[in-house]
Amino acid sequence: MTKPEIHQSLQSAFQIIEQLLGPERLFVDPVTVEAYAADQTPQRCVPAGVIFPHSHEDVMNLVCVANEYKLPLVARGGGTGNVGGALPVPGALVVSFEHMDRILEFDVDNRVMVVQSGAITAEIDALARSRGLFYPPDPGSAAYCRIGGNIAMNAAGPHSLKYGVTRDYVLGLRAVAGDGKSLRTGCRTSKGVVGYDLTRLLVGSEGTLALVTEAILRLLPLPATSATLQACYKNSAGACAAVSRVMTQPVIPAVLEFLDGAALNAVREARAVADLSTETGAMLIAEVDGAPAEVARQAQALVVALRGPGLIQLKQADTPEAITALWAARHSLSHAVKRLAPLKINEDVVVPVSRLAALVARIESFAQTYRLIIVAFGHAGNGNLHVNLMVDPDNLREMLRAQLCLRELFAAVLAFGGTLSGEHGIGSEKRQFVPLEIQSETLALMRAIKQQFDPNGILNPGKLFPDPL
Repeated sequence: MTKPEIHQSLQSAFQIIEQLLGPERLFVDPVTVEAYAADQTPQRCVPAGVIFPHSHEDVMNLVCVANEYKLPLVARGGGTGNVGGALPVPGALVVSFEHMDRILEFDVDNRVMVVQSGAITAEIDALARSRGLFYPPDPGSAAYCRIGGNIAMNAAGPHSLKYGVTRDYVLGLRAVAGDGKSLRTGCRTSKGVVGYDLTRLLVGSEGTLALVTEAILRLLPLPATSATLQACYKNSAGACAAVSRVMTQPVIPAVLEFLDGAALNAVREARAVADLSTETGAMLIAEVDGAPAEVARQAQALVVALRGPGLIQLKQADTPEAITALWAARHSLSHAVKRLAPLKINEDVVVPVSRLAALVARIESFAQTYRLIIVAFGHAGNGNLHVNLMVDPDNLREMLRAQLCLRELFAAVLAFGGTLSGEHGIGSEKRQFVPLEIQSETLALMRAIKQQFDPNGILNPGKLFPDPL
């Protein structure tokens, strides 16, 4: 179509959407569309409009109109993603689920909660905790991210080591496929093997197959107490060796976090932690939880495993105030790192835990080879590191070095038997690298699944998969 025809088609689609959902739901003014032009990546694309559905039926009507007019739809929760998963494409309509934020049911007896996809993750957990339960997945943005976005990217966080990731707590979904069909997947029980597991297919599909409107979530009993340990080492090699010792003994920590020397230097420069020794070149933070007697036993087992060559200091805390103090370096890291450079290229690669030390060593060598500030930290017990390249986007030479570094980083991760993303997803930022990990035959099958769910390709185009050759 010519540009005038595209404009006329868009206007016609918008008129029908306003008739079906109401004119107060659709916004095309410059201020609103600009506010929804990006997530946490540096890329921007101003959408044609933003729509705020209030119900599953609204979403069904919206998708049907979008199919008729070949209107791209980009689902959005809190806009907290790091890979451009909610980044609009030209001419797209952003579907914001902010108004679909209700807790529909809280079944304490069966440890189940039914929520709309716009419900805030931390609020789900807070309600569960009020009745002695909790929702384990804890992404860093839990205070403001939304469960639909967590489901789209299969989000996780520090407690995934013991408790697993989002897909482990989604029992069922209500959704609208890209062809406009209404879907219900899964069940309300913890066991169920009837038919294909479409729930797990949709979790992590990045909004490319269906728009999730409701989720049935599994909850767990809240642990009675917890204890935190902080271990400081001379260098990353000592810390990584300790990770291996921890992960080969019987006690599985709830959390095992790693901060490298560059991360600690950023914390020092920000003066976020008063008593961080200059000798400390790497840090581990571990947590155990459960009944008081069990926590004491587990903590002692971790103390034994954390001790070893390179250990400078080992602290333990079991009161809220003391635990907060031990977490200070990790919790202040995001702000501290942002001070290092105008742009943070944030990757979340994963390797088998036994290869963590080798990966950290390679990252340190990449920093020297490519003359870059690289900050590595993350969920060591899962082998999941956030590798942050700190760069100046206006320095073209530095940006070129960063791109070369990324390619070598990804090649190393895959050579170690790892994967390109553990919890952030692929989005628009990493899709060019997907063929490095997934063979062509498997990619073809995935594209066929996409075609079955979304025959007109209207759901989140330009994400997850590379452009066809």
